[in-house]
Amino acid sequence: MTDVNALYQDRVASGELRPDEAQLAVLPEFQRIADGLLAEPVKRGFFRRAAPPPAPKGLYLWGGVGRGKSMLMDLFVDALEDVPSRRVHFHAFMQEIHGAMHEARQRGVDDAIAPVAADVANSVRLLAFDEMQITDITDAMIVGRLFEALFEAGVVVVTTSNRVPDDLYKNGLNRQLFLPFIELIKDKMDVREMVSPTDYRQDRLQGAQVYFTPIGPEANAQIRSIWADLSGGPASPLTLEVKGREVVLPAFRNGVARASFYDLCGKMLGPGDYLAIAQEVKVLILENIPQLSRNNFNEAKRFVTLIDALYEAKVRLICSAAAQPEMLYVEGEGTFEFERTASRLREMQDKDWGQEA
Repeated sequence: MTDVNALYQDRVASGELRPDEAQLAVLPEFQRIADGLLAEPVKRGFFRRAAPPPAPKGLYLWGGVGRGKSMLMDLFVDALEDVPSRRVHFHAFMQEIHGAMHEARQRGVDDAIAPVAADVANSVRLLAFDEMQITDITDAMIVGRLFEALFEAGVVVVTTSNRVPDDLYKNGLNRQLFLPFIELIKDKMDVREMVSPTDYRQDRLQGAQVYFTPIGPEANAQIRSIWADLSGGPASPLTLEVKGREVVLPAFRNGVARASFYDLCGKMLGPGDYLAIAQEVKVLILENIPQLSRNNFNEAKRFVTLIDALYEAKVRLICSAAAQPEMLYVEGEGTFEFERTASRLREMQDKDWGQEA
């Protein structure tokens, strides 16, 4: 295993990172967990098999967006090397759990959580979750028993979040049934806030171009470069379940999503879908916005709704488009209404936009 602090310092020395006091302050927490995972088995006598060491307490790391929480968690997982671990976005993990529970019920299993938790525990010693947040009542109703089973099996959990544990599922339906899960987090995980004045995600976009036109090789190359910088590694699709339907973001990592205009506006999505996207992502890279007119009126309406949702949620938008905002929709029904969207697209290009979010 590589020392977590040494790995951090190596990346500072290479120029990949710059030292941050708030990040340095939480590195010992990650090293504590790494040391615990690699501790020697406990000897119990000459004729008895050595017992596995007790699992170290996990870590719940919360704080504002762009402070480097996900980056530190990735660094920690990289340092573990051979320790069976998995790094996954929390929402994607819960979707997998629901799917596995459905399959268990199809086999006639009454208590579907038990075998699903056992399968997870048999595959990993560490689960690293990016962006724990709970907005879905179906998630809220099962996480307590699921995580209790995982902790009982010795699985260590590390997670990042933008919320303090007491604010998880805030104002949610039947929240009183969820409160024991919050106490479980506090019992099994050290809760640490990472306070830093620097928003590195915004820093990387500070003064940078975020709206590229016309669509073509140059715009595509710029988008690829920004995506590589912000995502920081291999991405995977993110599936959001909205009122029984699936909304798929083709690429997602570290709060950054990448999709084409057709992915989000060429399909029959509505306001609820776009609100779900806006709640889940911090930065959206939207590619290949075409010229809009009466010929693609429905797609244009969806685009307007999408921009409204992103704007209200202060999601940072990076996009490639066929024309400048004011020239995207110049003829046909809806041009007057589109003026507000064009104005918002302009405002969202400002280097300071969204920083108060």
